[in-house]
Amino acid sequence: MRFWKINLAMLLLFARMGTAFEDPNPPQVNNLAQIPALSVEKQKGLQFFSPPKPLSTNTVTSDWMTFLGPTHNGYSPETQLIKTFGEQGPQKVWEVTRGEGYASASVIGNRVIIFHRSNNEELVECLDSESGKRYWKYGYKTRYRDRYGFGNGPRCQPISDGQFVYTIGAEAMLHCLELSTGRILWKRDLRKEFDLTLDFFGFGGAPLLEDNQLIINIGSPRGPSVVAFNKLTGRMVWGTEEEWGSSYSSPIVADTAGGRKLFVFAGGESRPATGGLLVIDPRTGKINCRFPWRGSRYESVNASSPVVVGSKVYISECYGSGGVCLEIQPDGSCKELWRNEILNTHFMTAIHKDGYLYGVDGHGPRNAPIVCIKMDTGELMWKYEPEWMTTVKSPTGPQSYNLMPALASFIEVDGRCLVLGQYGHLAWLELNPDGYKELELTHLFLARQTWAMPALSKGLLYVGQNDEGLDGSTTRFICYDLRAP
Repeated sequence: MRFWKINLAMLLLFARMGTAFEDPNPPQVNNLAQIPALSVEKQKGLQFFSPPKPLSTNTVTSDWMTFLGPTHNGYSPETQLIKTFGEQGPQKVWEVTRGEGYASASVIGNRVIIFHRSNNEELVECLDSESGKRYWKYGYKTRYRDRYGFGNGPRCQPISDGQFVYTIGAEAMLHCLELSTGRILWKRDLRKEFDLTLDFFGFGGAPLLEDNQLIINIGSPRGPSVVAFNKLTGRMVWGTEEEWGSSYSSPIVADTAGGRKLFVFAGGESRPATGGLLVIDPRTGKINCRFPWRGSRYESVNASSPVVVGSKVYISECYGSGGVCLEIQPDGSCKELWRNEILNTHFMTAIHKDGYLYGVDGHGPRNAPIVCIKMDTGELMWKYEPEWMTTVKSPTGPQSYNLMPALASFIEVDGRCLVLGQYGHLAWLELNPDGYKELELTHLFLARQTWAMPALSKGLLYVGQNDEGLDGSTTRFICYDLRAP
């Protein structure tokens, strides 16, 4: 009887901590020493152009191991980057053909991880960062078909802790692979284990590493909504008692007045549409704040990641609710500061600089201006929709197009903003509350659906071309040299 009482007390304590859910199927952890390394298959489709320039003296560099970069907010500490592109654009270092997918790359040391789909396999490939040569490749079967006609490849960027790589595919197959060899430490079929629905466009929220935990907004219909797995064993550590579904936003962590918090902008396919911001203690899974925020349309999605600055957090969507700014209190609760429909972000996360937010308003490709608002008040500073004239060679001769950045990716780096447009434009912009200023513009290629955020590491920019180019080019992965002489 005494043993039963002790265990009941522990169960109630764990429930309050967010661990009321049992692990449905703890994975097998493999002994990597007993698994042979993956064989290196002959690599097809690799073209090497020119070695990158040496890094300049006193250059600051960083890896790009997580979604939205090293600090989860679109900021890179890198320096000594070229500020002019020339008539031909930045120098290509190498390119390799690839299949379908919208997953950004990860860069860890001298290795690049790309994640895509070829035929009926999702593929994880490890390439040399400066040559594109393959170290290893791992693939597994998939049957995913996008019901809206978009690509059938994975959506989530691989992430890494420097020793292992974590990937989650369009059907929510989760893998932990050894970075150096590609050997599988553990894997889980989250769709099967947690009865996931995959929602509108397949599974799409990248995981987050926090200490020894791998955190994912899995959105199980009966809960949990958010789960933490031990990154080395794959076993479930905690799960939140919340039924909001899996969104296309990726969780982030930040230090606030209420301590270190996990921010999850949740909300999947449901009638009526439900979802919003969960503020969670990342150690225990306890929910400190639950703030509903979702468009009323059935086919609405929460897709951009929360932007956290100090104790303020901004979330936004583009299906009717717009954006809202909250302040985290010392007890972890949320206080609303303001709300409006000025900056309605789709799946491109706004960046913060010196008290102002910059991002794309709307879901484009037309009517998607770049907007600046003051974070403290939500005041509109300016709204501008650039027009980028581009001429490309096509099988029928030169063709000119007047295009816009549309759903563009922003990286704040080296004192400026590096922007990759939806159609393959690359621009240096000066963004401040006084207005938009275009400093340099080129087009890397001309293709639709350039939605994956580029990765920047050690002066090299890694860009995925996700659709066939209007010049006849195929889907590919390209490395550009942005190192200053």
